[in-house]
Amino acid sequence: MAQPTAPGSGVEVYGAAALSVDQQHAWLTASRNLAEEFTGVFGAPTIERFLYSSYDQFASRASVPHYLPLLAERFARQRLYALARVEGKGETGIPIVLFLCVHNSGRSQMALGFFSHLAGEAAVGWSGGSEPADQINPQAITAMRERGINIATEFPKPWTDEVVRAADVVVTMGCGDACPIFPGKRYLDWDIDDPQGKDIEEIRPIRDEIERRVRALLGELHVPARG
Repeated sequence: MAQPTAPGSGVEVYGAAALSVDQQHAWLTASRNLAEEFTGVFGAPTIERFLYSSYDQFASRASVPHYLPLLAERFARQRLYALARVEGKGETGIPIVLFLCVHNSGRSQMALGFFSHLAGEAAVGWSGGSEPADQINPQAITAMRERGINIATEFPKPWTDEVVRAADVVVTMGCGDACPIFPGKRYLDWDIDDPQGKDIEEIRPIRDEIERRVRALLGELHVPARG
C-alpha cells in the first residue's frame, strides 16, 4: 500500500485517492509537531515510520477521511511516548494504565474517560481494542456526558506492542485471548457487560460500575481522584 507523503511527491494514498490540499497541510503540520516534540529523542525516520503506520491503522475504515492526518498524529504521539518510555528515554514516574476491550468504542472508552477526568495530570490513561470499531458508541457518549465527561473527541484504535509494554497496568474487558499478554505486566480483568446494542437505561449501571472500579484503581496507584 502506498503511504501519504509531502505535497508535490505524486504519491497516492492506497493507490487511488491522493491527499487533498487540506490533508497535505495537516500532514506536514503533524510531521513538524511530532519532530519538535520528540527532538533529541527520536530521529525523523522513526517519527515518519510511526506516523505512516498510524495513518494505515485508520485509512481503511475512516468514516471522515478529512481527519485522517489528525488521527494519525494523535495515535503516533501516543505510540512514540510509549516507545520512549520502553527505551528508558521518557521515564516520568507517572503511572500509565491501558484499558482494552474488543471494539474500543464503549467500556474501554468510558474507563479512559473516568480515569483521565479523575486523575488529571497525576497519571496517564490509554485505551485500545482488538477489533476497533468505526466510531465511539453514541449511547456511551451520552451516558458519560451525563457525568460531565466528553468522550466524543476520542476514537477507536488498536493496541500496539510498545503501548502495552509501556503501561504499568493493563485492564482488560472482554477481549479474551485477543488481549496482549506480556510477562511481568500487571493485568486486571474487569468482568463488565458490553454496552453494545443497549439503550441508555441499560448503559448507566455499566457506566457507574466502571467509575467505581476506576476510582478503586486510582486508590491502589496512590493517585488522588479529583472530585
